[in-house]
Amino acid sequence: MSIDPEIRSERVVDAPRDDVYAALSDPDRLASWWGPKGFTNTFDEFDLRSGGAWRFTMHGPDGAEYALHKQFIEVAPPERVVLRHIQEQHGFVMTITLDEEGERTRVHWRMLFDDPADAEAARAIIVRSNEENFDRLEAHLAGG
Repeated sequence: MSIDPEIRSERVVDAPRDDVYAALSDPDRLASWWGPKGFTNTFDEFDLRSGGAWRFTMHGPDGAEYALHKQFIEVAPPERVVLRHIQEQHGFVMTITLDEEGERTRVHWRMLFDDPADAEAARAIIVRSNEENFDRLEAHLAGG
């Protein structure tokens, strides 16, 4: 049996696609909600264009810090952002797709790992963390 190299998460949020894209594309807004529950962010670079870099530090509620580097592969406002997560421990391509559903938006996150074993090892924590991240996005969009 082969290991699935892909992790998918999705949620329908109660906001128009343009509003969701704005929350994703504005670095000040993104820094306020990105990541699991209890995390904060310090952005060092956010160049949202094909070939642009996103470098930031996620600060965990336990005081741990995670320096992250991503490179944007494709930016197609307001429907899609594709980025490469560049990390020593694991690499993956993340495709964020925003589909209109009336006044709501279906947010799809597809993470395709370079090494299927890395996906399997991180699957449980990533699935839970993505749900927490969606919770934070929804709270942000609701003004909370």
